[in-house]
Amino acid sequence: MPLDALPHATARRILLILMAAIYLVFGLIHVATPDPFLPIMPAWVPAPRLVVILTGVCEIAGAIGLVVPRTRWLAGVMLALYAVCVYPANLKHAFDHVAVPQLPSGWWYHGPRLLFQPVFVWWALFCAGVIDWPFRSRRGDRPATG
Repeated sequence: MPLDALPHATARRILLILMAAIYLVFGLIHVATPDPFLPIMPAWVPAPRLVVILTGVCEIAGAIGLVVPRTRWLAGVMLALYAVCVYPANLKHAFDHVAVPQLPSGWWYHGPRLLFQPVFVWWALFCAGVIDWPFRSRRGDRPATG
């Protein structure tokens, strides 16, 4: 059964469009202005400016990949991995109290941001049809795999 025919297809479609838009915007920001993000890069990251630019490219590619049905599954998996990989920068930003222009610095911002990261992993996987949780159907109309 195609993903569009599932009972939660509307939720998936809305979340997919929202996630693609968010990653596209943040990807463009990372590519266009990488320098403000350099202070939150952990010291062990080589070539931090290049890494920030490459993360932007990954965000843009992931956003495009989500909206293209043929690449959606792979894009979702890669964006989920991406969300895990950037977590050290989020931790450094929060715990080292690194000031980044135009971003808040209080725990009212960092706390929810850190807690929301696993949701970004789920969100990417759900949008791409990799997982259906928590929307499993009781009628057994799960999408075919393979």
